[in-house]
Amino acid sequence: MKKFGIFLILNFLIILSVQAQRRGIDRERLEAARIAFITTRLDLSPEQAEKFWPIFNEFNEQREEKLKQIASLNPRSNTESISKEEAQRLIKQRFELQRELIEDEEAFVLKAATVISYQQILQLNSINREFARSIYQRQRQNRNP
Repeated sequence: MKKFGIFLILNFLIILSVQAQRRGIDRERLEAARIAFITTRLDLSPEQAEKFWPIFNEFNEQREEKLKQIASLNPRSNTESISKEEAQRLIKQRFELQRELIEDEEAFVLKAATVISYQQILQLNSINREFARSIYQRQRQNRNP
């Protein structure tokens, strides 16, 4: 269940970034705000931040790519028109990509643990959610002044 929750959060973050791009929000500015937010909340020293962000960015790029691949597996049309074999193939592919996501996250944790503590790594998910929530709330406020 925990992994499913993480998966949903990751999907939400990707959707949020895609929506930000569609609405003309400056992607670089959003990324800089996220880096500042996470760096501050994790209380990273400048040395830690310098080593942590390349590790995190590499992991995040891999994760986003795999999540896009998973999203592309969802049929756009009526699922009843898909054969049983095709549906099984798509589901099998999705499971394989999800396994790869977990393996990538395990590798990220091992690399990140050389720079930050395991406690900080645990905090990372909730801090990411908090950032996404704050961006979402700001967007809602801007739409409904």
